[in-house]
Amino acid sequence: MADILIAGAGLGGLTAALALLRKGHRVRVFEQATELRELGAGVQLGANGTRILIALGLEAAMRGIVCEAVAKEIRLGSTGQSWPVFDLGETSVSRFGAPYWMAHRGDFHGVLLQAVRTVDPNAIRTGAGCVGFSESGSDVSLHLVTGESISGDVLIGADGVHSRIRQQMFGQGAAHFTGIMAWRGLVPMARLPAHQRRLVGANWLGVGGHVVTYPLRRGEILNFVGVVERDDWTIESWNEPGSRDECLRDLANWHEDVKTIIRNIDTPFKWALLGRDPLPRFAEDRVCVMGDAAHPTLPFLAQGANMALEDAAVLARCLDDPDIPAALRRYEAARLERTARIVRGSSDNAKRFHNPTLGIPDRAARYVEQEFTPEKISQRYDWLYEYDALTVPLPG
Repeated sequence: MADILIAGAGLGGLTAALALLRKGHRVRVFEQATELRELGAGVQLGANGTRILIALGLEAAMRGIVCEAVAKEIRLGSTGQSWPVFDLGETSVSRFGAPYWMAHRGDFHGVLLQAVRTVDPNAIRTGAGCVGFSESGSDVSLHLVTGESISGDVLIGADGVHSRIRQQMFGQGAAHFTGIMAWRGLVPMARLPAHQRRLVGANWLGVGGHVVTYPLRRGEILNFVGVVERDDWTIESWNEPGSRDECLRDLANWHEDVKTIIRNIDTPFKWALLGRDPLPRFAEDRVCVMGDAAHPTLPFLAQGANMALEDAAVLARCLDDPDIPAALRRYEAARLERTARIVRGSSDNAKRFHNPTLGIPDRAARYVEQEFTPEKISQRYDWLYEYDALTVPLPG
């Protein structure tokens, strides 16, 4: 069994740790934060992600925290007119073999954290951010901000969009501001009118922006994300507070239901959306990257967390091979094409969701009906949910 070092205790790092611990490896996770917690934001877990969590034995714990919405719909930001996109719930299980869950990131992180600590209470070390690494022929050493160096057989960089591991391996990588920023916030369902408490995910489309809402935590809270084309905010951080008034100004021409949600957010947060081209490599020798460290993506396919779960499952399978460099090459080969396709597809959705035609009253509805036919929806989404990281053939 291998001695595995993981930089980062986010969703991807903890899922990788759990999968590898379950296979009998020694796993040590190093996290820069002194307190382990996730931000108050929603995450959507399609069948490609939930089947992994179920296989890891987390179904009961997850069902205690998630909302299994009954459907998704498209709505016009100007009029509120709606169209069904696809059913969720039992339909996801029957079509793709696993449920579709919507979860609060903090709740989900807590489930993973408890699961890892149940297997090994000492697996995670906080206040231990990484500053780099070095390799010899037989091992790799992770260098910490404390001045320590920890050696192991393999190092997994799960240290997020600003990854120090990726930076050392491949350079910082060019990030370009997309001209888009996003608002996020949570609203207790009890604050909203009855017609806005449905257990349905909605994607509101409009000129120069779109809004995503969906229920979390057994339907007790509503997650809000308001995406707008705006070039004066370029800070790539999820925890920069804004104000309801500023958010309302950005979405002043949107339907009253959208503005009702914003008025009931305690503190909306804002962040700039930066785009990055897919990496050509994920691994070198005994080191690899995964999750946002490997393939940061715009949040327009709801696949960021799912990709991290897939990475974890595939990586754990590949590391059954005691030849570490060969195992990491197989992981890279298995994941490069799919993750690049998701990154590109997410960028394409921004154009679809913000099309200028949506601002033409007598053409907006027809545009939605043409762009979101059952055939086009199936073409865009089925390949995401059908993917099974637990059984997909691995490259030779």
